[in-house]
Amino acid sequence: MDQFDGEIKKRLEVMRVLIRSQAPHAQESIAYGMPSYKLGGKPLVYFAGYLHHIGFYATPNGHEAFAKEFAQYKQGKGSVQLPHDQPLPVNLIKRVIAYRVTQLTESSS
Repeated sequence: MDQFDGEIKKRLEVMRVLIRSQAPHAQESIAYGMPSYKLGGKPLVYFAGYLHHIGFYATPNGHEAFAKEFAQYKQGKGSVQLPHDQPLPVNLIKRVIAYRVTQLTESSS
């Protein structure tokens, strides 16, 4: 995140706050060169800043579960691009994180 400043840095900080608020027990680290979060040792979500967008990775099933809502965004396998010229879809991001938390906590019980 330190490579960015201004609005991009603020957006990245919002992503971090959203993740921490929805998954306060997640372990934060760097994986694949980006902030990553694990819950119970399993991947929760990742995100990364780019010049024109934030890459959001909620693998393996977070994107599939919200495919309709992510349809308006450019996507790759397991990723969605949230353009800087559009507001962050805060409620959608929160719901995806909550979904992933549920998936991981149910699979570990």
